[in-house]
Order: sequence, then C-alpha cells, then structure tokens
Amino acid sequence: MSLITNPKRDPFGAAMWDYLKGNFQAAVKVDSDIAISDEILVRYLFRSHSQMPEWEQRALAACRGRVLDIGAGAGGHSLALQTDGLEVVAMDVSPGAVSMMEHRGVKHVLHQSIWDFPPDHFDTLLMMMNGIGLVGDLKGLNRFLQLAPQWLAPGGQILLDSSDIRYLFDDDQERIIQQHKPYYGIINYQMSYGKVTSDPFDWIYVDFARLETHARMFGFRAEKICDGPHFEYLARLVML
Repeated sequence: MSLITNPKRDPFGAAMWDYLKGNFQAAVKVDSDIAISDEILVRYLFRSHSQMPEWEQRALAACRGRVLDIGAGAGGHSLALQTDGLEVVAMDVSPGAVSMMEHRGVKHVLHQSIWDFPPDHFDTLLMMMNGIGLVGDLKGLNRFLQLAPQWLAPGGQILLDSSDIRYLFDDDQERIIQQHKPYYGIINYQMSYGKVTSDPFDWIYVDFARLETHARMFGFRAEKICDGPHFEYLARLVML
C-alpha cells in the first residue's frame, strides 16, 4: 500500500481515535469489486492477546529477536511482543495508526511504506491480519520477496497469515475464478469512515500453494504452521 499523508484519506486512523474517545461502535465501511459492502468494527483492532485468534497467538510465540511489525495498525501485536521483552519496530502507512501506537506506548513507530524501507537486519518480519495483502497483487508479492532478504538478519524469518478466498466463488466457482485474472485472490477495496475515504487499493489473499511457489522462486522455503477455522493459515518463510 502507498503511504497515506492526507488525514482525509485515512479512515482507519480517524475511526481508531473516535474509538479511543468512546465511540465503541465505530466501524469502517468496506466496499470492494466482488462483494456487497461490509464493515470492520474498530474494536477488533484493540483486542488483547487473549482475545486474538489462535494462529495470531502462535505467530507471536514464534517471533524471535528483533521484530519488524509491518502494517501494525493499532499496535496490539507490537505491544504484546514488547511485553515479552522483544525489540519491535512497528510500521504503518496510516498516520492515524502511527499516532495511536505512539499514544498506546509502542516504543519504536515508523510512518512508512514497506516499499520505501531501507536495508536493515531483523530476525522476524511480522505481517498479521492478512498482512501480506498489503503488497497488492502478484507483482507486488514478487517484489516483496525479492526485497525481503535486505531486511532479514542471517537465519531470519517472515511470519504471515493469509486466506484462500475460493469460498467466495461457490456459485459456478471455477468459471468465475477463471474470470478473475491474473489471480482470483486480488480484491480492489475502498474504505470509508464518515467523510473520510481512502483511495482505492488492491489487496491480495494468497492461497498457500501459490505462496509456496512464489517463495521458492525467490529463494525462500514456505512452511504452513497451522490453519484457521475459515480458510485462514499461518505461514513461515525462511531463506533456503
């Protein structure tokens, strides 16, 4: 995703701060090119470690060393890792999310896109809540996998979750999937909260077999750690 610099294009940032001010029903409207409008309740971003689904808890337990939390949102994962004594750098494209994480006590926060991130040495790159989706599409996935070694220390890992969204195409599934070229897992979204509306953006949900193939192309081994209850999975990528 591109860096957001205009607060009027940052619906999640606006909604997070309204939630903090007491609007516990704050919800971001989600429009897409494949489904009817939906909404995301902002309180989900503020859940505690015990409220997180099992695969997220397992991802946090698998983190080691110095961690880069990519697309960190309200900072729940970063805060949990800090509590466990890990050094965490939290990064997000949303200025509202960045200020929220600073307010909540995340120690190292960056308002930055992964595409502009300089070389560094992290033991873990963490991408939760379908976090790999921020690369946008298959070209973005390849670009990320090509760049990732410059951010990883020797023996480093990438922990990510995603989903296989074939279930959305149950009606005449194969025909509809074939029409969604180059890959059925790419959805175009636009988010809004009141008068605050994001620019449209692509988000990829990548099935594990596809992830495994692309990872191998760029010198990574993909390991599925576990499956979630609704087509989600948690994966680890390590250099071959």
